[in-house]
Order: sequence, then C-alpha cells, then structure tokens
Amino acid sequence: MFSSRAALPAVVLTLAAGLTACTPVADVEPAPDASNPDCATVMVALPSELAGEQQRETDSQSSSAWGDPSKIILRCGAPVPGPTTEQCATVNGIDWILREDETTWTATTYGREPAIEVIFNPEEVSSSTLLVQLENSVSRIEPTRECISSNDLELPAQ
Repeated sequence: MFSSRAALPAVVLTLAAGLTACTPVADVEPAPDASNPDCATVMVALPSELAGEQQRETDSQSSSAWGDPSKIILRCGAPVPGPTTEQCATVNGIDWILREDETTWTATTYGREPAIEVIFNPEEVSSSTLLVQLENSVSRIEPTRECISSNDLELPAQ
C-alpha cells in the first residue's frame, strides 16, 4: 500500500498537465525565412511570460504567441527591412521599425538577419514593456546595421 503523501504529487502533476492542455494551439502564419538556423537560438531564449501574458504553443516553425486569445505574436525569419524612412526606435540596444495599423502595431528588428517581427495591440500590451522583455532573446542575432536619423547624416557644406 502507498501513502497519500506519495499520491499527492502525482495527482498535482496530472492536474497540471491537464490544465496546460486546455490552451489551444495558436494558428500563426510562418515567416518566409522561418527555417533559418539563427531563429532557433532566439526561440529557445524567449520568455515564458511576456508583458504579463503566458506563452502558448503555435502551429508553425519559429513563431510564438502569448495570451489566450493571442495578445502578442512573434515570428522569426520575417523579411529583412532595408533602409527606410519609417519610425525606428532603439530599445536597450535593439533597433525596431514600428508600423501602426488601425488596431495593431508591428515591430520588426532592423539591422539583424533574420529579422524578428512582433505583432500586438498597443491598447492591450505596452510596447515598451514588450520590447524590453524581448532584448535577451533578440540580441542573440548580431546586428549588422543600425537606425540613423537625418540628424546623424553629414551633409556637404554649401
């Protein structure tokens, strides 16, 4: 006969496994370069909680989602942005190009290949918290370029 103390951990583990299975898998379109091996180093370093949302499983390579329903979607292997006049923000040494749509924002790394794209609703998720918390993961891809502003350009004297 076994003691009830030994049975309790087994019941807790079974219950925990059952509860985690309740969260449905997020349907995420894979990025074009999702199979890039550098994405793997980013994916294994992603936080399990991001901007207060719990990470959940996705159905595509090199992607992740947080929240149920998804509040944040991350895709590694997104198209690498070239020089642009779009808004660029540097957060803890990571350059991000920010694009605003009606209900969502897309932040795409600038100067890193493969590029990482993060899609979120700024009314539900703080962009500053989100981008700060991704620093450890995203910094695993070395930058090759950086954002500059028109103030950084040296124009010829007239």
